[in-house]
Amino acid sequence: MPKVLVVNAVLAGVVWLVWALVWGPGYFTVLADNWRVAVTMVFGSLVGGGTSEGGGAIAFPVMTKVLAVPPDQARVFTFAIQSVGMTAASLSILWCRVPIERRVVAYGSAAGVVGVVASVTLLAPLVPLRTVRALFTMLLVALAVALVVQLRQRGYRRQPALPVWSPRERRLVLAAGFAGGVVSGVAGVGENCVMFLLLVLLFRVSDKVATPTTVVMMTVVSLAAFLTHVLVTGDFTGPVVDYWTAAAPVVAVGAPLGAWICTRLTPMTIRTVLFVLIGAELVSTLLLVPFTVGTALASAITLGVFTALCLLLVRQDRYADPARDGAEAAAPMASGREPRPVPDA
Repeated sequence: MPKVLVVNAVLAGVVWLVWALVWGPGYFTVLADNWRVAVTMVFGSLVGGGTSEGGGAIAFPVMTKVLAVPPDQARVFTFAIQSVGMTAASLSILWCRVPIERRVVAYGSAAGVVGVVASVTLLAPLVPLRTVRALFTMLLVALAVALVVQLRQRGYRRQPALPVWSPRERRLVLAAGFAGGVVSGVAGVGENCVMFLLLVLLFRVSDKVATPTTVVMMTVVSLAAFLTHVLVTGDFTGPVVDYWTAAAPVVAVGAPLGAWICTRLTPMTIRTVLFVLIGAELVSTLLLVPFTVGTALASAITLGVFTALCLLLVRQDRYADPARDGAEAAAPMASGREPRPVPDA
């Protein structure tokens, strides 16, 4: 049996054991009352562990529109469940030494924690969540447009690590980490998407490295947000606790499995999956989110601005050639091997 499957089984077993000791037979009563949430997170956990979107991209629209869960409760649940599932996925990624950009994780996560704590406590109570979700969808659509344009660039090559790590790159990662944390605080997801945008569009890092990197980052941000909801805002209560109790053993299996599946896919397949998920996000937003004139106008402006920004990043060639400006001496990946271009297929 592959090592990763053994690791994933151990992680799931630990969660199941803790749940058995804490809730005992009463767990099945909670599961019977909230089985629809648990089923939703079968798919949400696979997406959360294996893509840059996060499990909340599945959980939030299903819970608010299909299961009629209030949006504020769905947002808190998103952080709570990602704290279990994405933690398991991240431990699997680290334990199995899946290649990630550790420098980006360190700097981006630190900034993301600051951003998400400030957002949860100061910004989230003031912003209508439905509006935020519509604007977040526009960000994803802009990312998809830029990824398509990038694929059509002549001579485009993916790299397994940042070819340059100077104060400029550190500032960019810190800024993206903070912005992603702010978005996550109001939308439930976002840290992973914003950093994926920077890594793939500007830094030209391979999707196979960028995706697990953003999963680890989103784990740290989700834990910070979850603790803020528990200890500061105090809204992890009532039915949200029951939703979390029912779904946590499910995501303990699904999220690490999604992370493992990601390692078995080619970069093009990962992008195809991302395109499908972004398409589903767009369709669900258009069908399920009530658009006012103001929301529609704000969404159109947001789409235009984000698309222009993404295309601007794609057209930057500073990181297009790993040998440029002496970048062949770039810092190695966590494995200690020198970076080599990653094939497109």
